[in-house]
Amino acid sequence: MRTETTSRQGALDSAATKKTSNGVLDAFAPVADQLLRVRERLLELADDQSPFLAELLDHVLDTTGKGIRPAITLLSSGFHANDGTRAETMAVAVELLHLASLVHDDTVDNAVVRRGKATVGSIWGRNAAVLVGDFIFATSAVFVCDTENVRVIRRFSETIRELSSGELDEMAGSYNYQGTREDYLKRIYGKTASLFRTSSESGAVLSGASDDQVLALNDYGYNLGMAFQIADDILDFQGSAEEAGKPVGNDLSQGVLTLPAIIAIERNPEDNAVIALCRRPGDPEVLAAAVELCQDSSVMDEASAVADRYTGLALESLAHLEQNAARDSLEGLVTALVGRRS
Repeated sequence: MRTETTSRQGALDSAATKKTSNGVLDAFAPVADQLLRVRERLLELADDQSPFLAELLDHVLDTTGKGIRPAITLLSSGFHANDGTRAETMAVAVELLHLASLVHDDTVDNAVVRRGKATVGSIWGRNAAVLVGDFIFATSAVFVCDTENVRVIRRFSETIRELSSGELDEMAGSYNYQGTREDYLKRIYGKTASLFRTSSESGAVLSGASDDQVLALNDYGYNLGMAFQIADDILDFQGSAEEAGKPVGNDLSQGVLTLPAIIAIERNPEDNAVIALCRRPGDPEVLAAAVELCQDSSVMDEASAVADRYTGLALESLAHLEQNAARDSLEGLVTALVGRRS
């Protein structure tokens, strides 16, 4: 066993402190203790590994976010009596899958920084990043198998396929101004909403929830994930670089056409700055004009209305569940995650 208990305890204490300082984390109150155990299990993954792999894992695990997806898994298990053990194991798997996908995304994108910290690829190189991402993917699958639930194992496998498909669709659609809104929605389901859906569905299944409850939570995860990604894409144009964690219009500058850009093209399919950028990538003046077009208030309003529609559907799905602390938190999470962005 490695003897890094001091740094590990520091990370756990930090997580405990943050849970009351942010609206998103406040929504996690019913599962706060479980989330700390999930975090501890994640930090233990580097134990008994080779020094190099342990260093890589410590680096990746130190950049974990708020734990939104594992929290959804745990909260979704709160509508049927259970001891929480299998849902907790699944929460670890869900977070590992998310982390592995981020490592691979950063590698594909040649990203230098993630959440203000240097990426694995920028420090140790692309080969190490790919391999540690593979290690984390495989480890997530081991945790899912520990749930001993074939339905959850299958859904998890489908999610890995959907995540990869979404990323490939984004790559193939780079600078493609003929992409449709339907193409975009399919892409963001794969990239984002699929894992939200798996988080909520698996928590319900592993708790022993009824088919109706599982369906309601499946719908919740899907719609929340769609709203979350659309709102994030809006923030790419609407927020400051500090809020978004990247330059304003960064996605567009990389050739990724999100909903605001698609709406701008729909309104004027013959010729506009977004189309001009797709034809002349890298032109700073054309990029500035394209960003300004996407920032038009009517474009932002229409994009926000789409996010609001998914938000409403997420809340509507919860109306079929009993009113309890888990439902209150899931409802609060919708506002905390999407309301602060759009």
